[in-house]
Amino acid sequence: MTDCFEEDPRIRQAKEDLFHYAIDREEVKWLMDKLHEEADVNRTAVEYELGIMKIVATGWAISAHMAGSPFKHQLLEGFWGMVLEFSNGLSETATTVAGTRIDYFQVLKERLDHYVAAISKSPDAEAANDPSVAIGPEFAAICGNGDDLFTRMAGTRMFMTNISRVGAYLKGAGFI
Repeated sequence: MTDCFEEDPRIRQAKEDLFHYAIDREEVKWLMDKLHEEADVNRTAVEYELGIMKIVATGWAISAHMAGSPFKHQLLEGFWGMVLEFSNGLSETATTVAGTRIDYFQVLKERLDHYVAAISKSPDAEAANDPSVAIGPEFAAICGNGDDLFTRMAGTRMFMTNISRVGAYLKGAGFI
């Protein structure tokens, strides 16, 4: 007897859609175009971190919106599996170009852990019951200037937009 697990086609489609959304650069480009010229921050760092934020926030949103869903684990596992595969390709390319080993998936994991820790330590985020209150300042600090309002707003907007859009997608797909 062979145990063969066949993936639910709805899960397969959702993980692919959400993965492609997470790595799409259009929102990153848009936010970079809108980043105020007086932002006192390295723009290259902001662009890099916005890409990371988009992936991290998409995974976060899947988890948050699907709390209690029987599909949560399967969708998260599939999504992060695709992100791992994508990250491995980026890591190989970056390592070849830089001449130093770069593990992009580890960077994503560290950022996720960093944001989770920042949220759990933020009395303002807890009082507002809103993790984005902690996200903006942390995002700006990672980019090199935690006091820059424009950078805070860019990170917060990327986070909030992803939470909202992933929720709308999951609702439309019948998962929530």
